[in-house]
Amino acid sequence: MENNGKVYLVGAGPGDPELLTLKAVKAIAAADVLLVDDLVNLAILEHASPSARIVPVGKRGGCQSTPQAFIERLMVAEARAGRKVVRLKGGDPFIFGRGGEERAHLMAEGIAVEVINGISSGLAAPSSIGVPLTHRDWSSGAIFVTGHERGDEPGSARTPDWALLAQTGLTLVIYMGVARCRQIQAALLAGGKAGGTPVAVIHSATGAGQTQLLTTLADLADDLAVSGLGSPSIIVIGDVVRCADSAVRHVQALGPASVKIS
Repeated sequence: MENNGKVYLVGAGPGDPELLTLKAVKAIAAADVLLVDDLVNLAILEHASPSARIVPVGKRGGCQSTPQAFIERLMVAEARAGRKVVRLKGGDPFIFGRGGEERAHLMAEGIAVEVINGISSGLAAPSSIGVPLTHRDWSSGAIFVTGHERGDEPGSARTPDWALLAQTGLTLVIYMGVARCRQIQAALLAGGKAGGTPVAVIHSATGAGQTQLLTTLADLADDLAVSGLGSPSIIVIGDVVRCADSAVRHVQALGPASVKIS
């Protein structure tokens, strides 16, 4: 009998359930099994079939995580059993979501796989406070970069060259950068990035608990520590942050943290 199992690597978007794509909704509704990452808004599971099996496979920096090898074995096993499997990831599966690794593994195992993109938090977070990533006056492009280092793990990507990034003049969108914020700040300043460069830190973008901090590169680490904002947060560095909504610039809910951008 033909095996019709298939895996869908689905982006759940940044948090707001209404930012889910129609194609993602259809895949979720048709799934027999859903493997759900920790950052996915559980309201999205309302689209799942009542008969679907939902398996939490949380992966968040600094917390206990489901081993990647286990997730990949589970996807293969469920697909070989003829089931439609949705691997539901926060944001987009191909932007710091390990989707490339998973797709390669599934294809090597002979499993049919399809990628369904989602809106990445690197796009949604700045937009949520009125900040464009490109602007004809201030930035001709944007760079997405991770602030998280994997150390000496086999096959790990090289540590970002912050000094080089400081010289580009492009908007920097940093994922997973809160824990190493002070080191990143120091490296960018040492690379020549101006201390007065505007910075936005957006926590839990598009979710009910979204909070943001506006500051400058020179004050970033200190202000972030005072604010108490943690992960998941997106850090946006560049003159485009000057476009932040006036309500965000002047009304902060972060206690003693100060607004540095007029």
